[in-house]
Amino acid sequence: MTSQDDQHTAAEGTAGADRPMSGRSRSRGRRLLRILVSGLLVAGLAFYAGSFLRFAATVAGYQNNDAARADAIVVLTGGSERVKHALTLLQAGNAERLLISGVHPETTPQQIVISTASNLSLFSCCVDLDRNANNTLENASETAKWARENDFSRLLVVTSAYHMPRALLELNSTMADFDLVPVPVQTADLAFDRWFEDPRTTLLLAREHLKYLLAWARIAVMETSAP
Repeated sequence: MTSQDDQHTAAEGTAGADRPMSGRSRSRGRRLLRILVSGLLVAGLAFYAGSFLRFAATVAGYQNNDAARADAIVVLTGGSERVKHALTLLQAGNAERLLISGVHPETTPQQIVISTASNLSLFSCCVDLDRNANNTLENASETAKWARENDFSRLLVVTSAYHMPRALLELNSTMADFDLVPVPVQTADLAFDRWFEDPRTTLLLAREHLKYLLAWARIAVMETSAP
């Protein structure tokens, strides 16, 4: 017959044996968690690096498309060179009408003519000014509205080469039924095919790539949640 002292000693021995096992289980769980987190971080970095390299290759791969023709042209503001390029295409007969999207409310056609060395007569016949858009998302919305009101189906899209992927992403999300033709404006002092040699170009691409990813994520969420 086992005395109470013997039973108590046996119980303590059993509890003592459980504690090391419990400690080993927690330690194993923490190791697995660290491995999982590390794996997710590595996968995330690999995805980001691959996405950035594809983005940079896309920007560097844009070809001169100044011979393309369409019903109309849209230029997304962000520099006088973009607008000047679009006005040159319009004057050359590449399209019949031009939308300058994102014009400051106080900017006049005369000021645009001076900054782009263009012809004021184009504004009286063939140029529309969108003063509502403040960003690329709103550029896309205003462009879609303008194109549908004018019954256009094929547009030349004029913007900087580094901005073109995001511009097309936003435009396609609202104008999937349109034929959008990229006409990139190249900046002379930015060599996108050798972006890794110039920190300024690398930073520009990295910043634009991040904006592109955020736009892509927003559009994906909206399309998923749409009825």
